Amino acid sequence: MNLKVNWFFDKSTKWQEAHQELQEIALSFELKEELKWGCPCYTLDNNNVFLIHGFKDYCALLFMKGAIMKDPKNILIQQTENVQSARQIRFRNLDEVIKQNKVIKSYIKTLLTLKNRG
Repeated sequence: MNLKVNWFFDKSTKWQEAHQELQEIALSFELKEELKWGCPCYTLDNNNVFLIHGFKDYCALLFMKGAIMKDPKNILIQQTENVQSARQIRFRNLDEVIKQNKVIKSYIKTLLTLKNRG
């Protein structure tokens, strides 16, 4: 846990609880937690893996290289047509994060396995 990132999780927003749950999931892996682009970003060997961010209608876990990931649950979303490699898993509430806990972890684990091979 990085104290510089705490303000993001401590600020009162409609996504606060979902963000905190996503942080717990992220911290269950051996990743470095940093603050980049005003969002918590999780890195491995100085490479960005994913970040947590929120928007008006959803919060998301954004995989920087999501386009190379397998998506067996068909949940990865291209944020806009101009975004080339990043993909998001979007959540509308805390319950969706909790219900997808195992899936989220499996996607992170798969991506980390790809990174370790490359």
